[in-house]
Amino acid sequence: QALLELGPASGMRAVVDREPVVIDLKARALVRPGLVVGSPRPRMDRRAEPPYALHPVPRTVAAIDWRRWQPTDRATLLFVVRGGQVLLIRKKRGLGAGKVNGPGGRLENGESPRDCALREVHEEVGVEATGVADHGELSFQFADGYAIHVFVFRADGCRGEARETAEAIPLWTDVERIPYDEMWADDRIWLPLLLAGRRFRGRFVFDGDRMLDHHLETLD
Repeated sequence: QALLELGPASGMRAVVDREPVVIDLKARALVRPGLVVGSPRPRMDRRAEPPYALHPVPRTVAAIDWRRWQPTDRATLLFVVRGGQVLLIRKKRGLGAGKVNGPGGRLENGESPRDCALREVHEEVGVEATGVADHGELSFQFADGYAIHVFVFRADGCRGEARETAEAIPLWTDVERIPYDEMWADDRIWLPLLLAGRRFRGRFVFDGDRMLDHHLETLD
């Protein structure tokens, strides 16, 4: 049950299940730890503040109904691998800012995953990837309700010199010296498969930066 009353211009006050909350009219959101209604769609370059979930999110892969699961965002990652090195980036903003990752970002309306991957690597580090092939798909569910599906690509070369941009710092890294401790926890699970030329599919549950559970399978 919910009891609503008019509040300040910024929103309305309410009581939901005997707990006080504030309805933010500008954000169209019901603000209370662990609960949100009608939150705006987050962007990869500026993720909206949690929480996203109306109901508690399962904390294991097995507890999620993946047949009905719908991601909040769809995105790509593209790793250029040549001469015993892989092109990584240190993200300067957005989801995972400060971490080391591969170039990538959210799909735009009507954009294919491959086109998105090519666009993002050019926007983030200024190179044109060549010999691009898809290698996997990753589904991430966060405990705050945010969810993202990622298409993963590998390229065997690139044209142009990698350069720093407002979004990322390029890092050509020896494949034997990948800084997994500075990356998302799942990367050390599937990235070696990509570097070995294998295809994969993975599902992951995170609470913030902490990986709670995962399942990974190879497709070849």
